[in-house]
Amino acid sequence: MKRLIPIIIILTIFGLKAYSQIEYSRKIETGYLGFQYTMVQVEAGPNWKGYNLNKEQNGIDVNLINGIQFKNKLFAGIGLGYVNFDGINGISVFSDFEYLPLKTKLTPLINLKIGYNHIWNQYKNGTGTALIELGGGLNYRFSEKFGVYLQSGFMITQQTFFIPIKLGLRI
Repeated sequence: MKRLIPIIIILTIFGLKAYSQIEYSRKIETGYLGFQYTMVQVEAGPNWKGYNLNKEQNGIDVNLINGIQFKNKLFAGIGLGYVNFDGINGISVFSDFEYLPLKTKLTPLINLKIGYNHIWNQYKNGTGTALIELGGGLNYRFSEKFGVYLQSGFMITQQTFFIPIKLGLRI
């Protein structure tokens, strides 16, 4: 019995790492957000100062995402991002889901982000809206834990429809 306990502890410590199907993973990505059109048409009232992005601004974003990866195929995480729409700064907080259907070095990917976006624009305290992004692209794995991806799709936030083009690094 005295020998069994240290053996169980050693097998547990090394066995969990060797056979674990769930791993901690991180992503960092940057992207260009191409303005397409404003989705809401407003009849101007007395306190209206224009659309949230009133000059049809394109944008850029940088996102840091922490999460877990299951069998190197499914990723779920929480992200924090910085956005800039031609001088209008903001932040995003979102959940990120990604699916890589193949275990090959080059594989397609499907990505979904759902969250909140807040910008400091012409309104007092800025404006905040929901953020929805659906994308697809290609992922290249250099190793089991390190890869790079390129994706595009559509994003809806701040009453506006964007086409994002994103480049990311998976660590």
